[in-house]
Amino acid sequence: MLDFRVEYRDRNVDVVLEDSCTVGEIKHILENELQIPVSKMLLKGWKSGDVDDSTVLKTLHLPKNNSLYVLTPDLPPPSSSNSGALQESLNQNFMLIITHREVQREYNLNFSGSSTIQEVKRNVYDLTSIPVRHQLWEGWPPSATDDSMTLAASGLTYPCHRLTVGRRSLPAQTREQSEEQCTDVHMVSDSDGDDFEDATEFGVDDGEMFGMASSALRKSPMMPENAENEGDALLQFTAEFSSRYGDCHPVYFIGSLEAAFQEAFYGKARDRKLLAIYLHHDESVLTNVFCSQMLCAESIVSYLSQNFITWAWDMTKEANRARFLTMCTRHFGSVVAQTIRTQKMDQFPLFLIIMGKRSSNEVLNVIQGNTTVDELMMRLMAAMEIFSAQQQEDIKDEDEREARENVKREQDEAYRISLEADRAKREAQEREQAEQFRLEQIRKEQEEEREAIRLSLEQSLPPEPKKESTESVSKLRIRTPSGEFFERRFLASSKLQVVFDFVASKGFPWEEFKLLGTFPRRDVTQLDPNKSLLENTLASSKCGGDN
Repeated sequence: MLDFRVEYRDRNVDVVLEDSCTVGEIKHILENELQIPVSKMLLKGWKSGDVDDSTVLKTLHLPKNNSLYVLTPDLPPPSSSNSGALQESLNQNFMLIITHREVQREYNLNFSGSSTIQEVKRNVYDLTSIPVRHQLWEGWPPSATDDSMTLAASGLTYPCHRLTVGRRSLPAQTREQSEEQCTDVHMVSDSDGDDFEDATEFGVDDGEMFGMASSALRKSPMMPENAENEGDALLQFTAEFSSRYGDCHPVYFIGSLEAAFQEAFYGKARDRKLLAIYLHHDESVLTNVFCSQMLCAESIVSYLSQNFITWAWDMTKEANRARFLTMCTRHFGSVVAQTIRTQKMDQFPLFLIIMGKRSSNEVLNVIQGNTTVDELMMRLMAAMEIFSAQQQEDIKDEDEREARENVKREQDEAYRISLEADRAKREAQEREQAEQFRLEQIRKEQEEEREAIRLSLEQSLPPEPKKESTESVSKLRIRTPSGEFFERRFLASSKLQVVFDFVASKGFPWEEFKLLGTFPRRDVTQLDPNKSLLENTLASSKCGGDN
């Protein structure tokens, strides 16, 4: 087996092939992975120079690990518009008009652009009862070369695309071989003959089913020994499992066992699932039967995908076995670890059903490899019943807790709003008091200023003439708005401004009040203040006088 890491732009693709394969086979794998036609692809990096597609890898005398790169001079560089178009297609819905050939029935199915071709085929299986591996299709675009492709990338016509599906016919010789092999299979596995007849229809002989397979199935281990990263180990496990048993298999969680716990047990109660741990062993005679007939049965795959998080580990190598037992002791306790440790090789593979609880993780079931599809399904459903009862309790507790938290949040919010209202009210009162204080200070300052002006004017008035004055004197009698009277004598030669100052000294500045005369009636404040009283006709030329 040769390992190739192929670089293309910002992507790396790992390819594992036998040295008996050709360069062209590498290109076909890359075509599926990179969506680049083989005719547009230049595969570079060979240490022996350029090679053609028919060159056998063995003739190049390559090391086990190799690095190559792909050039596509005839293809334009990727643009943001292309990626945007693909993203838009992923969000679109495709209408697939699928005709069932044998019964001449038409189905109109809606799928999102992010759905895969494999998902379409599984849905068609539910409608037509034709297993995916028996389906014979017409109408898929030439670019739809891989069942893992999304509909958006497969080249389907948007918004509607027509397809036809029928049941693949089987050669008579294959059927006869399957009938001959059913008895032997039944004797070893204690399974229904019909189940194994289904396997032999596709050329799985006795040796392959009981671990005595050809070297093609054992060229590469399921998992590297002493794998440092559990996620990388699971990637290899999934790839090897697909190459051996096909693409219809459980979706294995890629990541550590702790991460699988987090995914299965520690979300919302409604979103939690059971955890299924598949323990593989290449040396067990039951492994191929269990994988091909039970684990890859579409009913099992569908049930696991809906209700379980499935995690896998390879127990073939002693180092990997010891590592899992250590993980098992840490997460489930020594009793479960000892139970798995005492399992004999011919009892593998094992299927562990784990349910998460508040304080610990409980192992509900340990299913051994010598089972049937029906028994496996029944045990999965039984575990699901136990889990569903526990889940309903958890949902109830979670709803009650959320209700309490919502009430507390509402109370806290109401309290916060009340505090803010009190603070706003207090701040408004403080602002009002501050404004009143400011206005009061201004009023006091104005009053003090008015009083100072009044006193100044009072002190600046000339002395009041005596009655016996020989000069012409005018006696003015002034009535205030409140009805009070005050009077004073002024020299007729005094300026009118002296009268204004006198009135202002009594608290009535002429800028704010009008001084009105009676006979004749007139607005005295409109007269010239620099003229004398005599000039403004507020005094007579005779000595003495009243006004």
